[in-house]
Amino acid sequence: MPRIIHTGQALVDATALIEQLPRRGQNSMAATWNQQAGGSVNILAAAARSGADAVHAGAIGTGPNGDLIRAALEAEGVSWSAPAVEDRDTALCVVLVEPSAERTFVTMLGAEREISVESLSASDPQPGDIVCVTGYSLAVDSTREPLEAWLAMLPDGVEVVLDPGAAFATLPAGTRARMIAATTVWTSNQEEADDYLATLGLGRADHPGSDMADAASALGGLMTDVVVIVRDGPHGCAISLDGKTTDVAGFPQEPVDTNGAGDAHTGVLVAERAKGTEWVEACRRANVAGAITVTRHGPATAPTAAEIDAFLAARA
Repeated sequence: MPRIIHTGQALVDATALIEQLPRRGQNSMAATWNQQAGGSVNILAAAARSGADAVHAGAIGTGPNGDLIRAALEAEGVSWSAPAVEDRDTALCVVLVEPSAERTFVTMLGAEREISVESLSASDPQPGDIVCVTGYSLAVDSTREPLEAWLAMLPDGVEVVLDPGAAFATLPAGTRARMIAATTVWTSNQEEADDYLATLGLGRADHPGSDMADAASALGGLMTDVVVIVRDGPHGCAISLDGKTTDVAGFPQEPVDTNGAGDAHTGVLVAERAKGTEWVEACRRANVAGAITVTRHGPATAPTAAEIDAFLAARA
């Protein structure tokens, strides 16, 4: 089976459940808090729970946070290929979760940003493997420059999946263009898709009635050799493939925490593709993963393949 290789940042999520965000200069008491592995770990764990052979190609530090990341990967059966970064620990991402399940992030920088062409190459991608890239890697020079150089060296037949994140639309046009040229699969939420289209003069302001299918169709028309997936929470996702856009219905749930739901969707999507599942069915199972994840607190809370099967069987 092809491997899932993630190049992004594995961070420790320091998560607090709060009643509301404090006003500037004020305080908000947390009902509860915890620290768990997050970032790229979310996608890798989701992929592994759906049966994929998953590899973390990013950097991990030395220290308590790096140890937590390695323990979390090991528990999921996920390997890591890059040598540990000496004398620097992995950073934190502070996550504030409100009762609506909306979350707000403050991301710090640490050892996870110290990658190189050599450290990425230790993952040894082969034709058929699926390499995952996050737009947040492109937002900082220390990760963007080696990542772009390494992507240009990939052997033919390696799939490159771009999860643009909110950062992508804010990047310089040249950076975006180089990344799109290397991409074979785009997967984002609708807001991220709309923001990118807006940078091209095709934003939602010009199409106020647009939905995820409109965004997927617009991106598919611009990126003709790229499979485009645009998700919209409980509505599911839309996929643009070979000039045709298909809505894949979601499974609305009462959310308690949306942190990691998009990552669960991406992880299951790429795991299913590694197994040879056709695109629409892979999207359907990814929609289930996102639906289950929002009913659980924490970042890496994606379901197993058996849980996805049971969820679908209960709705057959």
